[in-house]
Amino acid sequence: MSEDDELTYSAAGVDIAESEAATAALVGAVGESAGDYAGLLDIGDRYLGLATDGVGTKLLVADALNDYSTVGIDCIAMNANDLVAAGVRPVAFVDYLAVDEPDERFAEQVGEGLAEGADRAGIELVGGETAVMPEVISGLDLAGTCAGLAAKDAVFPGSAEVGDALVGVRSSGIHSNGLTLARTAVTREGSYTDPCPFGDYDTIGEALLEPTRIYTDLLDPMRDHGVRAAAHVTGGGWTNLERLGDARYVIDDAFAPQPVFEFVQSLGNVSDEEMHRTFNMGTGFVAAVDPAEADSLAETVDGRVIGRVEAGEGVAIRGLEL
Repeated sequence: MSEDDELTYSAAGVDIAESEAATAALVGAVGESAGDYAGLLDIGDRYLGLATDGVGTKLLVADALNDYSTVGIDCIAMNANDLVAAGVRPVAFVDYLAVDEPDERFAEQVGEGLAEGADRAGIELVGGETAVMPEVISGLDLAGTCAGLAAKDAVFPGSAEVGDALVGVRSSGIHSNGLTLARTAVTREGSYTDPCPFGDYDTIGEALLEPTRIYTDLLDPMRDHGVRAAAHVTGGGWTNLERLGDARYVIDDAFAPQPVFEFVQSLGNVSDEEMHRTFNMGTGFVAAVDPAEADSLAETVDGRVIGRVEAGEGVAIRGLEL
């Protein structure tokens, strides 16, 4: 393909800069007091943490395959992982399912996925809401809110220090970010039901529906090793590391991307930079920690030391400057 055929997230329909500007406008208007991943409310001797998120356009893949069995896991994961990144233990979740018309079959599948996600995260499902809104919703939308608790001395300080090591943990695949770009790429000349040329998936759609990994098991080891700040690599890809504080993040040993990323990049003629600004590219969670604790933490969480924190700004990875 020529450069004219090169696909970007913006061309696919999502402009990250515009999205961030809109979010900033909302936060400024309502006067929110929130961290980078979760809002923290002082309730005396502890913090109550709250995070809210949805599954995004991954739902369109589920709809195309008529398989909604995993999107509930994604909904739990996208919320619980944000709390973990703040150092807060997720404890409870409420879901919101909006549909254009009620359908017992997909509602049951969504519910099964939510139950599985809650089990993986070690949290309780404490209710939810199903709204039928035919003139507002086309198909369905799934979102939720996760609540967590943390002692005041248990939350992460929130800022990495120059000299810190970066410990990364592998992702399970695309997770639930950048699906608009991935969907546009794989349907340029094919469909979600095409046979998958990699992994144990029957179809391309199945590979895109691989559930988001849930990282609640990292919380205790990160606290035990004095993690200063953590990042769940979500929307914005590797630029999420900038949430760790004003510094330069040098990544020299990231996990190799799963085959699905190479597949999306090839079909969409997507640049390396755009891939790393959109997707996790194989590493789903990153923690900044004192170098003396890094190897032990990496071994405990089945991760590895992937880089370091330097003076400066931006993210350097695989020859790219983000």
